[in-house]
Amino acid sequence: MTKLIIILLSAVFINNYVLSRFLGICPFLGVSKKLNSAVGMSIAVIFVMLMATAATYPIQMYLLNPNDLGYLQTIVFILVIAALVQLVEIVLKRFIPSLHKSLGVYLPLITTNCAVLGVTILNIDENYTFVEAMVNSLGSGLGFFLAMVMFSGVRSTIEGSDIPKSFKGLPITLIAAAITSLSFLGFGGVVENLFG
Repeated sequence: MTKLIIILLSAVFINNYVLSRFLGICPFLGVSKKLNSAVGMSIAVIFVMLMATAATYPIQMYLLNPNDLGYLQTIVFILVIAALVQLVEIVLKRFIPSLHKSLGVYLPLITTNCAVLGVTILNIDENYTFVEAMVNSLGSGLGFFLAMVMFSGVRSTIEGSDIPKSFKGLPITLIAAAITSLSFLGFGGVVENLFG
């Protein structure tokens, strides 16, 4: 149980896919302008991460590895993730059309979100069991959620600030993202100190 807590906390704070591994930057920068969109995108990413892990882990362990087809991992995982994103898009379009409209082009981009692919591949590379892989995926999704919500708040503060003309737009956004990323460095030894 302690190992699962360590995996979860590490995925959320220490090994945050956006802020420390720099995966999933496209939706992080693109959808974080409004809190509603950031929360919606984060929930969709959490769902896709969990479903992708639940689908790709057995495929890797029971199909690819036994048949020496490990070299097909990336292609197979991308196809599985693409199918899951299409499912999410259909569900959102049918049941939550306002969220579907606000996410716009970024929803299909979950297919190419390297954080989702990164989670599925790193679960295998870290030799996690299925339960550990699911906990890591949940933690990674929650870390993505935390980063998106935090950065949405930062961006809303930036929008109301007096910024020099040369820094407006993307430059100040990237500077703010770097500072937000630095704030997570403080979590580096917390889990190790808490759990020994």
